[in-house]
Amino acid sequence: MDEIIRYIIQFLLGENVPGEVIDSIGYTSNENEFANYKLVIYPSGFFSEELYGTPASMPTVPLKLWEETPILFGCAEVKESGNTKIIYADIIASTYFLISRYEEIINPKRDVHGRLPGKESLPYRAGFIDSPLVDEYGRVLRSYLRGMGCSVPEPPKKIRKIYLTHDVDQLSHFRNFRGFMGGLLRGIKKKKEGASAIKSYFRGLKFDPWYTLPWLFKLDNSLRRTIGIERCEPVVFIKVGGGTRKEDKPFVTHHVQDFQTLIKLCKRKKITFGLHSSYEAGIFPNKIAEEKKYLERVTKYKTNYNRHHFLCSREPEDMQHLIEVGVTNDFTLGYADVAGFRLGTCRAVKWINPRTQQLTSLTLHPLTIMDGTLSDKRYMFMNSHDAYEYCIRLINMVESWNGELVLLWHNTSVEDTPNTYHRKLYLDIIEYLKKK
Repeated sequence: MDEIIRYIIQFLLGENVPGEVIDSIGYTSNENEFANYKLVIYPSGFFSEELYGTPASMPTVPLKLWEETPILFGCAEVKESGNTKIIYADIIASTYFLISRYEEIINPKRDVHGRLPGKESLPYRAGFIDSPLVDEYGRVLRSYLRGMGCSVPEPPKKIRKIYLTHDVDQLSHFRNFRGFMGGLLRGIKKKKEGASAIKSYFRGLKFDPWYTLPWLFKLDNSLRRTIGIERCEPVVFIKVGGGTRKEDKPFVTHHVQDFQTLIKLCKRKKITFGLHSSYEAGIFPNKIAEEKKYLERVTKYKTNYNRHHFLCSREPEDMQHLIEVGVTNDFTLGYADVAGFRLGTCRAVKWINPRTQQLTSLTLHPLTIMDGTLSDKRYMFMNSHDAYEYCIRLINMVESWNGELVLLWHNTSVEDTPNTYHRKLYLDIIEYLKKK
């Protein structure tokens, strides 16, 4: 646990903090050790063998407040022992709980896809899903240390990096025979759709209403040119696996010309390739290896990025399989049903396996906003105005904590149609980010 505790203290304080400052913070209940530190965070007992891993270890709602900030464990009491300040707010356990997804190995509630619903999670129930609580802990901790004479800088108020990501679940609507026939049949009542199906099927991919990636990449690159290549990275996550389950259909045939057109477009526009692990691989994570190998073969590019289809990262074992096949960065960690901060932070963080209590090499990039989360009737079901306002609120929150902004817009959601607001919403977000 010593490695994890030190990592959490470093993560809370942020970058560019001297090692001697980290060494001046202790996490102990042994009074004989207090004098060794300038500041001690008093353990709440969360990590004890009797409590850890049991339902009794879960925080109770409403949460207690420390410096006007909710804490999951401990209390707001602060004492002094000689020259040492003792904080009884257990921000080490509180941070661990959130960044390790500890709740998801205890809370038995699952949706039809085996995911913990965001609206059943502690961040939602306790009212901080739209606020990165872990980053708030860091601010208060830095403030305490500065009051004790330590040189601890505040991070700048700017977005550290923007990931503009797109999951290609379906490349086109009418380019295969089944989609074409469906479009023709619906075209009996909706003539425009029938005409679109004929145009797409016979004239080529660029005429298909779901092939919006050229439009998306043009916007992405316009932002990248504005804020700099180091701070903006467009990523396309491509699904190449899946079996007979309906969630993985239609299965894309990757040797056909349409798929090769996508690959060439990505390379020409300098878009990063990522693996979109299939729904089936979410159930049988041993399939991730073959899917990654296949994607690298058809694109001729090595990839170390991943996002699970349907955001189905259910158990710690899923993450362990990613590590074993060479994935170093995962972009799955957002709730499908509510946008916000699933990990309690807007910064990239190393994954801690809550079952083995080990710090790993896998970096988690918290997913800030997904298009369907905002509009789906099963989820937040927002109108266009409310969706824009909520997105701006989250973006500004990421900026205030020097975090990463990870957006997910599907090529199918920005079809040029009055039935969805996501095309205009994405354009408005890009323009807002340019002005920043």
